Amino acid sequence: MSHSTSHHSAHSGTTDSLLPYGWDDQWAAAFAPYAERGLVPGRVLRVDRGQCDLLTSEGVVRADTEFVVPRDPMKVICTGDWAAVDPDGGDPRYVQAFLPRRTAFVRSTSSKRSEGQILAANVDHAIIAVSLAAELDLGRVERFLALAWESGAQPLVVLTKADLVPDPVGLSYLVSDVETSAPGVRVLPVSALDGAGTDVLRSVVSGGTSVLLGQSGAGKSTLANALLGADVMDVQAVRDMDGKGRHTTTTRNLFVLPEGGVLIDTPGLRGVGLYDAESGVEQVFAEIAALAEDCRFHDCAHTVEPGCAVIAALADGRLHQRRLDSYRKLLRENRRLAARTDARVRDEMRRVWKQRGKQGRDAMEAKRGRLI
Repeated sequence: MSHSTSHHSAHSGTTDSLLPYGWDDQWAAAFAPYAERGLVPGRVLRVDRGQCDLLTSEGVVRADTEFVVPRDPMKVICTGDWAAVDPDGGDPRYVQAFLPRRTAFVRSTSSKRSEGQILAANVDHAIIAVSLAAELDLGRVERFLALAWESGAQPLVVLTKADLVPDPVGLSYLVSDVETSAPGVRVLPVSALDGAGTDVLRSVVSGGTSVLLGQSGAGKSTLANALLGADVMDVQAVRDMDGKGRHTTTTRNLFVLPEGGVLIDTPGLRGVGLYDAESGVEQVFAEIAALAEDCRFHDCAHTVEPGCAVIAALADGRLHQRRLDSYRKLLRENRRLAARTDARVRDEMRRVWKQRGKQGRDAMEAKRGRLI
């Protein structure tokens, strides 16, 4: 297939309706083998209980995901994935596969098990919503940022409910506190109430796919409504009620924004466990990594070593103790988890080897039996 036809295929009539959802020539090229099998491309809008809603060229379709239920939780289909779906006519229709992800936002499911949970796929911007109605927890912001950097997306911190801090000097102090904890990240105070900062946010999210993250009560729904220009979240809440009238909003939903771009809203996260996020942690604490370059010892632990540039910066006030404590805490947690994950991998390998050894012995026995 010549380049001109492949270029045309991304923009051919059938997939034009996918362009606002992020479809491009690269996705079209990755999808080509599935297109040859007669499958249809679609972007996953939401997943719940073994089924998902996808936006395809024929509109929103519901499909069964039972063919893509692997044992590895990292290979579970999720909101934001591009998938290959059965063509119209099958009932039920099935998702047959999903395309390799460009980025994936992952957290660990719980502190007890070393498993990752994918919150969103193919995301360009990770918007971390932090409410100014509560006291700032910089450690939590750093934790979200580590996961965001690790995902491959560009983080952005949005300080919501900025109208609750009417004093501009006080607000600028809060912003600079967060900026110190977020090197290389834009920090944007926003008020959905009076609209302050929302136009800047809109221009950021109009390019690519953004995921909205934060704790419950961080003002994510209000922010999403401000970006979408409608009370979509209320509509959603009504749709997500179970028979007893309780809210069961546990799904992640994907919306197209009126000015371009795509938004994935996630439920409020109570805990955010790190999952294999060492490079993300290093990026959040970039100034410590930069200081460490000047330590006398290559493997300096920044505790009592002579010639430690990190301790020197602590002594002369260039580095805050809170930052160093937070850095150590997140690294420790991440390494503990990585060790557990490795242990799981090791156990799995040991099990496979044992099994193979047994199969080998059984085969030998059978062979010996035939020889006698």
